[in-house]
Amino acid sequence: MPVPDALSDSTRTAETADSTADASPDSRVRSAVPISEELYAPLPGDVTICYQTFGDPDGEPLLLVMGLGGPMTWWSPEFCEMLAERGFFVIRYDNRDTGRSSRIRGRVTKRMLVQRFFGRGPRPPYTLDDMAGDGFALLDHLGIETAHVCGISMGGMIAQTMAVLHPGRLRSLTSMMSTTGRRTVGWQDPRLLPMMLARAAQTREAYVAGSARVWRVIGSPDYPETLDEVQERAGETWDRGVSAAGVGRQMAAILAQPDRSRQLRELTVPTLVIHGMADKMVHVSGGRATSHAIPGSELLLVPGMGHDVPEQLRETFADAIARNAARAS
Repeated sequence: MPVPDALSDSTRTAETADSTADASPDSRVRSAVPISEELYAPLPGDVTICYQTFGDPDGEPLLLVMGLGGPMTWWSPEFCEMLAERGFFVIRYDNRDTGRSSRIRGRVTKRMLVQRFFGRGPRPPYTLDDMAGDGFALLDHLGIETAHVCGISMGGMIAQTMAVLHPGRLRSLTSMMSTTGRRTVGWQDPRLLPMMLARAAQTREAYVAGSARVWRVIGSPDYPETLDEVQERAGETWDRGVSAAGVGRQMAAILAQPDRSRQLRELTVPTLVIHGMADKMVHVSGGRATSHAIPGSELLLVPGMGHDVPEQLRETFADAIARNAARAS
């Protein structure tokens, strides 16, 4: 991927209202939050990462790590602004093989994924350690030595791996709807397997339709999104760049991950674990096991929440992440 000449901190300012556009003039308006353009960081290993920042660069750095196949835009701008308003310098990014970041070479077949599930088969093209390395390298690119790290699903696995590999570089850890790598916890609902292994969509229309089917199953039953919201996000994801081969490589990395439970028990970093009790993608046992493994961690279990971040819960989660970060000071 070509790297743009401009790697500057060019920003725009967003002002977002708490209510709709036709709200009364005296409605509360959030403070202005500086938002960078989408930027590119050339990292070691010929990997280029697309990223974007929210908030004051002098704030507490917070790295947001997204899950399987998800671009950074799955961290909603509204949620990022909420975090920035709480004093964070928020960094969201496209993982390798996702969105506008580099595509990695290496073929992964369905047979290889099945083999990896049973602990056999060839080594994957890259591992969660490599993806954790991308996170650290992005922080290095930004001149940030230590940061708060928050990850969702596969991103939570990456965040945990970052904490295990270099605990001194994390100010705090938030693991959302994720698991420890132990096979007996955090399992996936078997009904999702055909969807995960389905033939890749070849058109935008097919991708949007397929995404709608998946999110109907894994979304939050008590906080349902509208079909229009799901389709809009799926269309934006397709437009940013979808790589079925890349998702396969990420799945191989997930299946090859070790059980981190023993290493997690050695962590002293302030940790928050968030999990929906209706999560079909990663069973709530994964969140419980993560919190049980990390001494002093806070466990926030949410009834009726699936494998997403409902709009109605964003303020709650932003407050919880800030509360956990304050324990590091």
